[in-house]
Amino acid sequence: MKSEKDRHGASGRPTMMDVAAMAGVSQATVSLVLNGSPGAKLTEATRRRVRDAAQKLGYKFVRRGTVAAPGGHSTILFIADEVSTDPWMTLAFEGARDKALEYGINVYLTVSHGDVDAETAIVNQMSQIPAMGVIYGTILTRLVELPPAVEKSRAVLLNCYDSKRSLPSVLPGDLLGGRVATERLLVAGRKRIGLINGQQGIDASRDRLKGYKQALASNDIPFDASLVRWGNWEPSTGYDCTLELMELENPPDAIFCANDMMALGCIEALNEKGYKVPDDIAVIGFDDRPIAQFTHPPLTTLVLPHYEMGEIAVEMLVDLAGGLDAGPNQIKVECELVERQSVTRVD
Repeated sequence: MKSEKDRHGASGRPTMMDVAAMAGVSQATVSLVLNGSPGAKLTEATRRRVRDAAQKLGYKFVRRGTVAAPGGHSTILFIADEVSTDPWMTLAFEGARDKALEYGINVYLTVSHGDVDAETAIVNQMSQIPAMGVIYGTILTRLVELPPAVEKSRAVLLNCYDSKRSLPSVLPGDLLGGRVATERLLVAGRKRIGLINGQQGIDASRDRLKGYKQALASNDIPFDASLVRWGNWEPSTGYDCTLELMELENPPDAIFCANDMMALGCIEALNEKGYKVPDDIAVIGFDDRPIAQFTHPPLTTLVLPHYEMGEIAVEMLVDLAGGLDAGPNQIKVECELVERQSVTRVD
């Protein structure tokens, strides 16, 4: 099983994230270009920029069948509870598919919409084909109650976990990401940092808040609850919460938005009120959606690493199928920082 350090490019090999940073695009765009997806609505200039960056970095996209799948398995079943307008499960599936192709394995995606009977039927049908196992993914990071058919299968949970931690799972490192985002603002010299978070009760919101608090504590800055606002991941709440924060008697000099969509609304509100980003107020997001590079100024943010999570889930299944110990039952994947211009202006 690869260490977490190796997974994040510490070995010196260029990663898809490196290509995205050099080309100034999202990882999703890099995946679409390097996979040769003909239906992707991308300009030729964007495609050329990605290909040039990959060539300069020496990034190699590994094609089918370079290593052998253990036990002669040819199929992995990817069950997603939802595939919505958010790209996360699609990215996770792409990561799983690309990694599986290195072993000559096909990955089939099915969407269950959380229907236990449907999930049971899908897993039971899997016994009729030479399947390696199941990747079970959820659009929200959350605790799941799995049907017995999934629990008894060779399975890896993606973006979710079971109550007994009996199945291996791979999750985004939201807590560390929240800390990294806040510390980036502190390094930029900001002392009073607001947080516009997602809904209460959501794992991602809880962990990003914990990371925010940890960063403040590590820098001897007391937590001020008045600087925290709860949104719903949409631009409208980023806008409204920003107006509330800037009306405080002692307003923030930086705002950490727990996702890029709320950061869009935040920047819009600041622009309307005559604040300059980042000169007056620094802003950082979370997710690295494609839109982040087109805000004014372009948004510094953290990657939500679902593509890598899909890759790792396949590696975990391959290890299990090969009789290897999966190692830690829960792997958290680093949310890497993408520097743009909304924290420190680049002239």
